[in-house]
Amino acid sequence: MLVYKIDVLESLKEAGYTTTRLRREKLLNESAIQYIREGKPVGTKALNNICRLLDMQPGNIIKYVDEIH
Repeated sequence: MLVYKIDVLESLKEAGYTTTRLRREKLLNESAIQYIREGKPVGTKALNNICRLLDMQPGNIIKYVDEIH
């Protein structure tokens, strides 16, 4: 299971990207923002944009956690 290592929206906000700006400038769509809020993984396009905006590698943002059933 993929989980976020950081608070993505807070990190984006600290970098000057509010959710309003993300939507207005079409940097992330509403569903990606909602997925992030819910802790769900986003698609590769959204992850690519997050990496670019935060100047981070994917491994700095997400990690794999083994789910034990």
